[in-house]
Amino acid sequence: MSPSPSTTQAEKAHQFRALHQRDKAFVIPNPYDIGTARLLEQLGFEALATTSSGFAFTLGRRDYGLRREQVLTHISALNSATGLPVSADLENGFGLEPETAAETIRLAAMAGAVGGSIEDSTGRRNEPVFAIELATERVRAAVAAARATTSGFTLTARAESYLYGRKDLKDTIRRLQAYQEAGADVLYAPGLTTKDDIAAVVSSVDRPVNVLAGLPGLDLTLDELSAIGVKRVSVGSGLARAALGGFLQAAREMRELGTFTWAGKAVSSLSALTEKFPE
Repeated sequence: MSPSPSTTQAEKAHQFRALHQRDKAFVIPNPYDIGTARLLEQLGFEALATTSSGFAFTLGRRDYGLRREQVLTHISALNSATGLPVSADLENGFGLEPETAAETIRLAAMAGAVGGSIEDSTGRRNEPVFAIELATERVRAAVAAARATTSGFTLTARAESYLYGRKDLKDTIRRLQAYQEAGADVLYAPGLTTKDDIAAVVSSVDRPVNVLAGLPGLDLTLDELSAIGVKRVSVGSGLARAALGGFLQAAREMRELGTFTWAGKAVSSLSALTEKFPE
């Protein structure tokens, strides 16, 4: 049963942390606006995570093209729109220094997030990932800020190498182990696509592991991921890209063929979907 809109942030934080302690993995889908957040709540999901790229596109911007203030406003809007715990995609903390990552965690908690992730990506093309020493210091600072929140905050540390073509499993595991020692609550290496690699990560750490689903080549089900030991499954920008895929297919059919067969695949009525939305 979903939490009520009146659930306090501390209660949401407790509920969110407890989801990671269950035997079976849970799916934390990534809405990109208030409407999709409310629909996911209606469908029975137990928590939500923001998506930096999905939200950026709603504003006509590229991924990593938003200011921290815009992301914080988005977090606050989603938190106010549903009774579910919200975990935030906080990119690399919107700055290079550990102190900036810590401040971002503090501000995200103030905006209503009960969890959030910090990446070890730099935003630099020639050096896309921080050296492990600085990356670990950034996680340690973020953890300290998370522990200082009054309601509680689940800190996820992300090792981004696979997303930048640096598919070195040993280095990824070494990073995740360092982030674990720095106090991260959840570990996450987006880009893993094989059962063996995921199993190697899970067996190498003693914190809950998040896996990014919906990637080409990753065809494991939720039950199969649970059997490996994964605790949380997110989809990143997947739902936003699925929606945009349908939109573009329909638009191209109209523009190039002058036909409207796409309408037969659309939901029959928005009113039926939104009947539980507030006036």
